[in-house]
Order: sequence, then C-alpha cells, then structure tokens
Amino acid sequence: MFPQRRMRRIRRRIIQPLLRETELRKTDLVMPVFVDESISTPLPIPSMPGQFRHPVDGAADYCQRLWDAGIRAVILFGVPAKKDSEATEAYAADGVVQRAVRIIKERLGQMAVATDVCACEYTDHGHCGIVGETADGPDLQNDPSLALMARIAVSHAESGADIVAPSCMLDGMVQAIRGALDAAGYQDVLVMSYSSKFASALYGPFRDAADSGFSFGDRTTYQINPGNAREAVMESELDAAEGADILMVKPAGIYLDVLASVTEFGLPVAAYQVSGEYAMIKAAGERGWLDERAVALESLTAIKRAGADLVITYFAEEAARWLDEEQ
Repeated sequence: MFPQRRMRRIRRRIIQPLLRETELRKTDLVMPVFVDESISTPLPIPSMPGQFRHPVDGAADYCQRLWDAGIRAVILFGVPAKKDSEATEAYAADGVVQRAVRIIKERLGQMAVATDVCACEYTDHGHCGIVGETADGPDLQNDPSLALMARIAVSHAESGADIVAPSCMLDGMVQAIRGALDAAGYQDVLVMSYSSKFASALYGPFRDAADSGFSFGDRTTYQINPGNAREAVMESELDAAEGADILMVKPAGIYLDVLASVTEFGLPVAAYQVSGEYAMIKAAGERGWLDERAVALESLTAIKRAGADLVITYFAEEAARWLDEEQ
C-alpha cells in the first residue's frame, strides 16, 4: 500500500515503453478495398472521407501503395455493373472481385488477399442471398442461399484468394463453404467467418461505398440483435465447430465484451472497425472536436487489447504511417 506501493513509478516516461502490455503493429491491420467495375479512376466515397472506390485495373496499384506502407493484407468488396435477383455476377469467372484478385496476386503474390463472400452488392434487392416468401413476408432464404455462398467462395478461390470471408450470417454457411472448397481442391484457402455480426446502425457509410442498401425490410432476421451477447458468442462457437479458421466480431469498438469472449474458443479472431466507426472519428476530427490520429490509434489499440489478432479498419494505411512516425 501507499507509500511503499507507488503505481506511478511504472509510468515514468523512460519506463513506459518497456512495460506496454498491448502493442499495435502494422501486421495486425487489414485494409478494406472497394473495387468498382464501372469506373476508370478512383471515386471518392463522400460519407467516408479519404476512402475511394477503385477501378479494377487500378486495384493492384492501390494495393502496391498499401504494401509499401507496410500493410500485408486486404479484404476486397466488389461493386458490379449489373445486378439481378440471383446474384449471378457474384460468382462469374470474369466478375469484379475475381478479376481484381487475379490482378493483385499477379503483382503482389505475398499480399494476403481476403474476399467478402456475400450477395448484397450483387442482388437487385440488396439482401445477402436468395429471397423468397415467408409467413412474415419476403425474406432471406437460408438453405437455398448456402449453395450460392459456396459457389461464390469457390470462384474467389479459383481466382487466387487466400481467404474467403462469408458475411451473410446464414446458418451453416461455414460448413457449406468449407465443404465446397475442399471438394474443389482448395483445402489451403482459409475461411474467415463474420461469425458474430450484429444488426448495427453503424453500417450506413459502407452501404454507400458498396452500393449494398436493401430495397425492403431489414437484416434483423439474420444479423444479431445488438443486445444479445450470449447469442453472438454462440454464433462464433457454431462457426468454429463447422471449420472456420478465423472468427470475426463486427462492429468492433462497441462490442469489445463480445470480442473478448470469442477469443476463448482458441481460434484467431478478427474485429472489423466498421464504416460508421471510421466516419464518426473522421467527422469529429475534421471539426476539431478531437485529435483524429490519437483517437484512431487508441481505438485500434483497444480492439487489439480486447483480443483481436487482426483488425480490419479503414484507418489501416494512415495508421501504418502514424506507427512509423512513432518509432
């Protein structure tokens, strides 16, 4: 007890670096990349300052810039020129993501490329799979959508993806995708499941970025109620049992309790700092209400402290530069 025990001794500036418990590294960061096959030059995303949709032919150039900054992994989201009710462009051999993966891997073979496996960007209704009638009206159909997700995942693997990341929150999606990948000879492709994904109000800017808004209803029948922590942990437990290689909690910053619990399954865990989290920090920083750099790095450190092995964040490129400057 005081005065013998003085906690401030370990906070002397010369001692602080020696005793830091959580260290954020550039290799912890994964950059989301939006690829739009309808554009020829990068297109700014108004609700996400500093972020762009990139043309297919420019995807490798942008990833080269990320690589040079020290970022070693990206996750790709495609914006197709055509949509339909069956998301046929999502698994097309010449689809936007498939082409982008090939271009990036040809240039940067050592860049880890993950792909979002979903249908919301590719369907004309904006939901994450096949829609049909239910007792409560039109809604996402679980089992018919599993075959679609498996087909999308295999097409991404055929194009050279290292990781496929199903985000549709379907029951059985990991099992269906793992089985399809193995049957097609892609046993080494990882499945990073959006295993604990909440029906969050923080996805708005992303829907602008990926053109993935829905035309009716909502996604509360397949994404998790924000108040349900036990359900969220069970979702990750089930995906672990189905063969997921990496689990994920999304959003990250206001679900750190769930993130900490999911680490107990012993698998690597990713956390997605989503578009709304990014936009809030950016907006407050632009108005001078807070120090953007300090808050962004603090938030990323907190996500890692809660147990994340990977942090998917739109701050990845900036954070890499900031970390270099702190050396």
